[in-house]
Parts: sequence; C-alpha cells; structure tokens
Amino acid sequence: MRILSAEETEALLPYPALAQAIAELLSEGTETLQAPERLVLPLPKGGSLLLMPAADPHLAVTKLVTVHPQSRPSVRAELWVARSESGERLALLEGSVVTARRTAALSLLAARTLAPEPGGALLIIGAGTQGRAHLEAFQAGLGTSKVYIHSRTPARAEALAAYARRLGMLAQSVQRPEAVLEEVRLVVTATTSPTPVLHWVAEGSFVAAVGAYRPEMAEVAPGLVRRARLYVDTLEGARAEAGDLLQAGVDWGQVTPLKEALRQPRPHAPVILFKSVGHALWDLAAARLALREPGML
Repeated sequence: MRILSAEETEALLPYPALAQAIAELLSEGTETLQAPERLVLPLPKGGSLLLMPAADPHLAVTKLVTVHPQSRPSVRAELWVARSESGERLALLEGSVVTARRTAALSLLAARTLAPEPGGALLIIGAGTQGRAHLEAFQAGLGTSKVYIHSRTPARAEALAAYARRLGMLAQSVQRPEAVLEEVRLVVTATTSPTPVLHWVAEGSFVAAVGAYRPEMAEVAPGLVRRARLYVDTLEGARAEAGDLLQAGVDWGQVTPLKEALRQPRPHAPVILFKSVGHALWDLAAARLALREPGML
C-alpha cells in the first residue's frame, strides 16, 4: 500500500484533470456507483466527525474527517483506497488535500458549466484552505487573473493575496466585500461562519458557496438565495445539509443538480448560485484520477 504525503497527493490531483474526472463520474449510470449518506457525529466545541464511503466495481474509498472550526487546520482527514473485488489496500491519500482539491475542482466544473462570465474577476470570502484551493483552481482552470480576498482576519487575507501575487495574479485583500461586488463576476464563499457573509452580488455573477455544511449554517443571505437560479452538487446532500438553501425556504423543484446541468445549455439568469456540501463520490473521482498514475496500481 502506498502512503502518500500531502505534496504527493497534490501532484496526483491537478485541478483541471480532477474537474474532468468528476464530470466523467457524473456522466455514468448510478447502477455502478455506491455512496450512502455520510455519517456525521457532533464533537465538543462545535466539531464534527464525518465518515464518507463510496465504491464502484473497481475501487472502494473511505474518508475519515474531523472538522474543528476553532483549530488550524480546521479540517483533518485521511482517504483510504482499496480494490472493491478483494479489499486489498492500495493507497492512503492525505484526505485534507483531497477534500480541498476535489471541492475546488467541483466549483471549477460548475463555473465552467454555469457562470455567465467565467473570465471575470474573482472575490474569495475566507482565506483558509478552501480559499487557497479555489484560488488555485480558478487560475488553473479558468485563467482567472484578478482576485480580491476578504477574511475576518485581515492578516490572513493579505497572506493569501500575497500568495496569489506570487502566482502571477493581480491580487488585493479587502476589508469590505461590498466594495468590489460591482466589479467581480465570480464569488466563492469558503468560511465556517454560521451567519451570512454575502448579501448581494451584481447581475451576471456566479457564486460558489462551499463553507456551510450543516442546516444551521448559512454563508449566503436568504434574499440572495431567493434571487438566484440554484444548482447543487447533489440534491440529497443539499436537502439534508445546505443551510443556505434550507433557511431560505427554497422550492426544491427549482433546484438543479450539477449532473443535470452538465447536459443542459449554459443558463441565462441574473445570478447563478452553486451550493456544494460535499459527497463521497467526489473522493472516489479523486482516487480514480490519482491511481491512473503509472505505478499506483
């Protein structure tokens, strides 16, 4: 069995290729894929323990995740990969890297598919692991060249902006997201805030909301949710955990899963909101991509 470091896991999961791997998985029939609802166990001080299994006829994966919003890093995880037919352990991937990269790759896929102006400037609210991953993914997959960063901790926002500048981007930390919302057309919310951090966007904007993962959490204000055309990574996960949508009282008949959106024309709507809460199938897609590398199987 291969035990991979964070750096080795990153090298196996480039964002554009991972977005394509997720798209390929979404194009398959559900009869070959298994992914039960994830188990979430509350832990002290607002923490959570998550167990996320998935399998296809060839690979079986299980991700074990702990989330502690007050800790740094706030997410720790391991992804076990085995052969479905024999149970032979093949690899142990750094799960926090997998989570960050597959979440950002999923948002990249959604932006490519749904965003009215995918070449526009980007605002990232939240300067943690997911903020950094989305910055990298949008630069690699969309060619995003201008980014604004906001965080409740200004020093963290400036640190991520400095990293973006080292990547060759025009980057600036901002104290008030409202100051740049008229300009940006891509917005990512990647915080652990239990209350909304985004209340308005300009017409023609695409929002990827990835931080809230429990019904009582919401990064996007209900008024903005109700104004937007809504897409989710999976309907079953969103109905159970997407606090942004649940608190807005959305009509679930008007919410489209990404699997269906991939088969439809690019939508025309004033605002597009893509909400993801995570799914073990995205980990399975990451494992498939990682194990394509020579020597991994």
